[in-house]
Amino acid sequence: MSVFDRGVFTPSDAFYVRWHLASIPNEIDVDSFRLRIHGEVKNPTEFSLEQLQHDFEPVQLAAVNQCSGNSRGFFNPRVPGGEWGNGAMGNALWTGIRLKDLLQRVGLKAGAVQVRFNGMDSGVRPETPDFIKALDISHAIDGEVMVAYGMNDAPMPMLNGFPLRLVVPGWFATYWVKMLNDIEVIDHVDDNFWMRSAYLIPDTPEANIKPGERVKMVPINRMPPRSFITNISNDAQLHVPFVVQGIAFGGDSGVADVMVSADNGSQWQSAELDRDCGKYSFRRWTARLNPTQRGTTTLMSRASNLKGVEQPLQANWNPGGYMRAVAERVRVRLA
Repeated sequence: MSVFDRGVFTPSDAFYVRWHLASIPNEIDVDSFRLRIHGEVKNPTEFSLEQLQHDFEPVQLAAVNQCSGNSRGFFNPRVPGGEWGNGAMGNALWTGIRLKDLLQRVGLKAGAVQVRFNGMDSGVRPETPDFIKALDISHAIDGEVMVAYGMNDAPMPMLNGFPLRLVVPGWFATYWVKMLNDIEVIDHVDDNFWMRSAYLIPDTPEANIKPGERVKMVPINRMPPRSFITNISNDAQLHVPFVVQGIAFGGDSGVADVMVSADNGSQWQSAELDRDCGKYSFRRWTARLNPTQRGTTTLMSRASNLKGVEQPLQANWNPGGYMRAVAERVRVRLA
């Protein structure tokens, strides 16, 4: 939280890192690197990094990248997987080109259904499924999905996916394929392991079920809104009145409001929102609180987005440990 408290954008050297497969190139020849686009396209093409940077209109977008399992370590009952706290997320200014422009350049065939993306990482064993993710064609050409070569006004760092990374704003980071070097347009719904069996969530509100319950499962997709208090830690002693500040993001749309409570959710007041860096970005907020009670209490923040989705007050549960979005709590003592 101390990193997120510094500003809207997360420094690249503090950005979380998550790879799926163990064999990751530690050097890349940028002169020989090519991004291959093939499949259900009229003109299969391989683009050099120089072509991508000079032959297409550059765009920039502020967007939150959040691991699907961010905050998994707080699930109760516990679930297997990386036991993240709340730090498996970050907000960056991404620079690159629209995926839509790339696909228009090669031309889509009439039978195009999905676009799938592959990177340069690989498994140690030959039977390990290659990490491939797919988007519906309508999403791929919506003008927002990017092929990024820059992060925070610098070249993409190696650990974050150099030389190219897919940016899918508003969607969980499992789709943000790193070291992207292959784009394939297909005429069917992709059924590879990482779409058919991995990263599945219950097809229920807030991806919430009871342990042992069986329901229809679907690929994880859009992020819900979240907010965090960043300037106050658990067990802090505060003198009334005091200022609480934090960050919020709206998931797949902009932040509409952040409400703050100093009494574990009994009463709420609106926070003041800082500048808007875009609907997919972190947004800073501040509130001055002057509660009448003293002693131990719980601070809370609760964001809602422009689609009317509000953070729940009760945490969800599912066996993958995905999509935690509950209004977080900070325990403090008021003096």
